[in-house]
Amino acid sequence: MYGHVEKLAEEIKKGASSVEGVEALLWQVPEILPQEVLGKMSAPPKSDVPIITPNELAEADGFVFGFPTRFGMMAAQFKAFMDATGGQWKTQQLAGKPAGIFFSTGSQGGGQETTALTAITQLAHHGMIFVPIGYTFGAGMFEMNEVKGGSPYGAGTFAGDGSRQPTKLELEQAFHQGKHIAAITKKLKGSCISLLDHKNTGCSSILFF
Repeated sequence: MYGHVEKLAEEIKKGASSVEGVEALLWQVPEILPQEVLGKMSAPPKSDVPIITPNELAEADGFVFGFPTRFGMMAAQFKAFMDATGGQWKTQQLAGKPAGIFFSTGSQGGGQETTALTAITQLAHHGMIFVPIGYTFGAGMFEMNEVKGGSPYGAGTFAGDGSRQPTKLELEQAFHQGKHIAAITKKLKGSCISLLDHKNTGCSSILFF
């Protein structure tokens, strides 16, 4: 709503694109709140990132799904999108594809890990392969001198009342996640891959929201 997930997604895209042979692009899911409600929440206008449909998921070789939280779980907008993927589930179009998760919460106790844990059910029902970052980010995972979002499950940030922006360390972790999952997806796919592609390049794709 306030751009925190998009900022992380942009860094994940940069990280994925840094892997040779990988193409990374961004998508966003449809908004389900009426404009009147968004206005009362002081939400800024949506960006011009393309809106994805469930049918376009099949074009990807892998995914990095990002969303804010609501009561420790993925926001309703993203859940509504996943609820619309029954056709892809029925035909198993997403089975075997790697997927990562990243997130934004309002506070340190707002669901940095529960959001990831509950989102994994969506991946499991589609037969996707969950790819966490683990502790591959190194020393940044153990930072104790500053507030930092993220966990072994994926990159993360704290939005607070919406005014706090992702820190340098949080953005570095997001870049690392993109690079990490891109390398793994490339190995699974072979020599030619494209992450989050909204164009039919003939290569492949990973999706960041």
